[in-house]
Amino acid sequence: MRRAAEGAASALPPLLVAAEQLAATVQMGGHGRRRVGPGEEFWQYRPAHSGDEARRVDWRRSARSDQQFVREREWQLAQSVHLWVDDAASMRFSGAPEGARSRPTKGARARLLALALAVLMVRAGERVGLTGPLAPPRPGRAQLLTLAGLLSEDVSEDDYGMPQIAGVAPYARVAMLSDFLGDLAPLEAALAALADRGVSGVMLQVLDPAEEEFPFHGRTIFESMGGSLSHETRKADDLRARYLARLAERRDRLEGLARAAGWQFATHHTGHPAQVPLLWLWAALERRRG
Repeated sequence: MRRAAEGAASALPPLLVAAEQLAATVQMGGHGRRRVGPGEEFWQYRPAHSGDEARRVDWRRSARSDQQFVREREWQLAQSVHLWVDDAASMRFSGAPEGARSRPTKGARARLLALALAVLMVRAGERVGLTGPLAPPRPGRAQLLTLAGLLSEDVSEDDYGMPQIAGVAPYARVAMLSDFLGDLAPLEAALAALADRGVSGVMLQVLDPAEEEFPFHGRTIFESMGGSLSHETRKADDLRARYLARLAERRDRLEGLARAAGWQFATHHTGHPAQVPLLWLWAALERRRG
């Protein structure tokens, strides 16, 4: 039996194994479901009112008092959650110094967070999928295997990504994970289109610490991960203040776009533990649940 279990585990995509381990570190609750309605889980007793059907009265509970009680169940309506994980070339960056303890690329961390979030959502009975047409939201572990396969590799050759929203259902929830360093016009258009569909969501900007600190000095050649952009300078130190100002300006713009759409925005650095942004994603989507 042990050999069979180990064999089954070895067949799982490594990304799914890591995502389930990360999800196991998060203590989750009922994800905003505490509402009366059709469902399988008992919620509470309430005094019977005029008009309640006799079959709804819990006679065993009512026998212990002079009043009749109705047994209510908790409302359980699965909702759709769509994930967009930027797979563009810029997400392949890791600024870890050579020889130092490695840290993941932005893309690897974003995929891990997205799939761990999917694990939590599936455990809560939600339907999870991608924002594009390849994986419509579905419940169950089989969907996690599908998502793990689709998220396991970077496929885009573009320097920067843009959200794909063709598969997003009206009134669903969306989680976008990207560095958001490319042209913001496509993102702005996507958020406007999703708002028209009644879609709510969260945006998590994933950056490498080097992109936040700009630890460059002297002669430096900056190249985009896709190789289409290049800039050489003899005094990288002189660019630091302007770069940090531009980065802060972009973050303000992203926060403004999220706020205008009724979404939430946060930034995560790959040098920090993954549990904190996962908790934020979970809590933020819980607040967006209708």
